[in-house]
Amino acid sequence: MRPATQDEPDLQPTYVWDRVVRVTHWTIFLSMVVLAVTGIYLGRPFLAAPGPAKAHFLTGWAKVLHAYAAIAFTLAVLSRILWMIVGPRRSNWRQFVPVSKRRWLDMQKTFLFYIFLRPRPPSTRGHNPLAGATYVVVFVLYLVMILTGLALYSIGARSYMQFFQFLLPLFHGAQTARWLHHVTMWLLIGFVVHHVYSAWLTARVEKNGAIDSMFSGYKFLPKDQPDDDE
Repeated sequence: MRPATQDEPDLQPTYVWDRVVRVTHWTIFLSMVVLAVTGIYLGRPFLAAPGPAKAHFLTGWAKVLHAYAAIAFTLAVLSRILWMIVGPRRSNWRQFVPVSKRRWLDMQKTFLFYIFLRPRPPSTRGHNPLAGATYVVVFVLYLVMILTGLALYSIGARSYMQFFQFLLPLFHGAQTARWLHHVTMWLLIGFVVHHVYSAWLTARVEKNGAIDSMFSGYKFLPKDQPDDDE
């Protein structure tokens, strides 16, 4: 337990992020790194290997890595969405959609903190309400990436993957699907930059171990900290 100071309440370790949340979080992040690097390369190959292509298979390996990372990404996203429904209180959809009066008030306070009109953000057990609402948009972007990716993969696919060709008309053809896939990738890259900065800022101000908690599952919170949906 951390000792209290004049400006900081008595904090104690509180288990917040369960194993499913942590595993899916890091699987999504690591697969996004692989997907972004290989996707940028596949969009405009910038490496050239001497000799016949079949001896190096450089672009082919990038495509293989992209496909396997996409599988990991899809499974992690769908698992996290399912966990929002069947998971424990601190991992469910109420962490993303503000359904209580307290969450709405804390969202306003968090916004004031981000625009430097409030010295500290409100203390929350899980996601702060503004971040939670943002993650709803992020998960929509995840689904756009998955659906456009399946549509593009189905073009040259064989066997059961051809089933996803029905998605192509929904995106008005392969060209629009490819454009949406590309734009969404850059939106997610921008989100990652903002996410890392805001997590670091909040952890530094609150001194609650927010970043470490995504490895251990524990945050340092006041003893009387209520649940976020109370």
